Amino acid sequence: MRKTAIFKNDLFLMHDPGPNHPERVDRLRVIYEFLEKEENRSKFVFPDFEPADHDHVAQNHSGELIDRVSQTAGKKYDYLDQDTATSAKSYDAALLAAGSVMKGVDMLVAGEIDNGFALVRPPGHHAEKERAMGFCLFNNVAVAARHAQTVHNLKKIMIVDWDLHHGNGTQYSFYDSSSVLYVSTHQFPFYPGTGALQEAGNESGEGYTINVPLPGGLGDLEYAAIFNDIVGPVGRAYGPDLILVSAGFDIYHGDPLGSMSVKPAGFAYMTRVLVELAEQVCGGRVLVTLEGGYNLKGQRDGALAVLSELLGGPLDEHGREFYLDDEAAAPLRNAHGNHAAIDAALEKTRDFWNL
Repeated sequence: MRKTAIFKNDLFLMHDPGPNHPERVDRLRVIYEFLEKEENRSKFVFPDFEPADHDHVAQNHSGELIDRVSQTAGKKYDYLDQDTATSAKSYDAALLAAGSVMKGVDMLVAGEIDNGFALVRPPGHHAEKERAMGFCLFNNVAVAARHAQTVHNLKKIMIVDWDLHHGNGTQYSFYDSSSVLYVSTHQFPFYPGTGALQEAGNESGEGYTINVPLPGGLGDLEYAAIFNDIVGPVGRAYGPDLILVSAGFDIYHGDPLGSMSVKPAGFAYMTRVLVELAEQVCGGRVLVTLEGGYNLKGQRDGALAVLSELLGGPLDEHGREFYLDDEAAAPLRNAHGNHAAIDAALEKTRDFWNL
């Protein structure tokens, strides 16, 4: 078994966007409840971590945005846009979420863990330099990448984003740079309206943004094909020093905000591809961060499938509910270019990468 860290804290349960908001506390609670059982908890490392300070967050966000989010502290409710609401502890939770991924990077670089999963709220991949949006306050994955660059001098970072929604904030953070390779699979056209095939980066960053816009209804085989044909090969060609993952479970087959059809086996397989890629190119260094996911069963089962693959074995000694065995993995390993949208993305990727 690998040494897998889980970054969790009850403060993340105190972020409350309000009644009937899809980004509710139960999204995280259903995962925490499973991990709080001793037979599950004993398999992982649970590090302590500190909140990011303003200087850390300012590596990716403007002072104006940081100040605006800080003004929500202690208020019962505040609105940063029509979808993005906060409560009294949301600002503190957002700083701690950013701090958790920074700590994960520190531990990976130091060799203290093999990989990790930041089970945090609020999510982050929509947050732009000067704008909180899409339920996101600060961009956790982008802050982690900046931290890896500035503190640890990592030269090449790969970010893989499989959330249902395009990570506009992450894309724009690194759109002009080759130091971060950003690969996003997402339903399109859909919120936030970005992520078209033609959005491939700018100037020295051209070719280092890879968007895979997809129609609804795609499932495990299609996502496996994307990871087999695009994510894995580009990752090997790029050779990152670290892989960061924006893991959204809103591509689950029963999610109320989307129309994808991924099941736990699909989440497990995508993680397996990334773990194997990391072992080939960067000493196994993978850090996963929670983004969306609004069906509670899908949220829990998807996260546990990811954790089983990070760990390298079943979570539950009584069964393999969340672990992908060889028989189940075989058709996913053999999945290739079985949809027009995937073929179009592969053709676009070949404009920049020799695959």
